[in-house]
Amino acid sequence: MDKELQLQKFGKKIKEIRESKGLTQAQVAHKIDKDRESIARLERGAVNPTYLYLLEICVGLEITMEELMKLTTTEN
Repeated sequence: MDKELQLQKFGKKIKEIRESKGLTQAQVAHKIDKDRESIARLERGAVNPTYLYLLEICVGLEITMEELMKLTTTEN
């Protein structure tokens, strides 16, 4: 498994979800008390997020962890 590629795909999907909700990186970051660059790194696949960080992202995107996992694993 190419871990770097998987993180990039995951980040791209998070970006798609964010954009579909009409949110900017700054808005998501503000909702979860992070900086915009943190969200940008996640969307680029430059970080391997922890479970707790993913929970925060779900809060910012107003989705459940179950929805996030389903949305990010349905595409190969």
